Amino acid sequence: MTAYLHVVLTLPNLDLGARITLSILIPLTVGCPTKVKPVGNDAARICPRCHNAAMFSAKSRTWFELCFVPLIPMNSKHIWMCGICQLQVNMQPGWEPQIAQPGYQHPELLGQYGPPQNFGYQPAYVQSQK
Repeated sequence: MTAYLHVVLTLPNLDLGARITLSILIPLTVGCPTKVKPVGNDAARICPRCHNAAMFSAKSRTWFELCFVPLIPMNSKHIWMCGICQLQVNMQPGWEPQIAQPGYQHPELLGQYGPPQNFGYQPAYVQSQK
């Protein structure tokens, strides 16, 4: 939200007996954005919405800002957040997203990408020797 501060200065003019009026508009921007900061160095976890291994623990904090400068922290909570679909779930005792095992593939991609057929470096311009 942007508000304007209207400042009016009135200066007496000593020579002519008249007054000089100076008007200034100063824009003030205020808001309450939420900032999310990752906490800890946890293993990748599986998102319940998009099934990608992109969930991480984070701290969500709402600030009161004046002219884009955070001044007063208003609300703080610990959450699980997905870096792909932006799902945010409050941390609850007894529930954590499943840890992604090494080699985890998205369920829709299973079987589409198999192991490579030829191992090693195989440039296309080299003729195979028979």
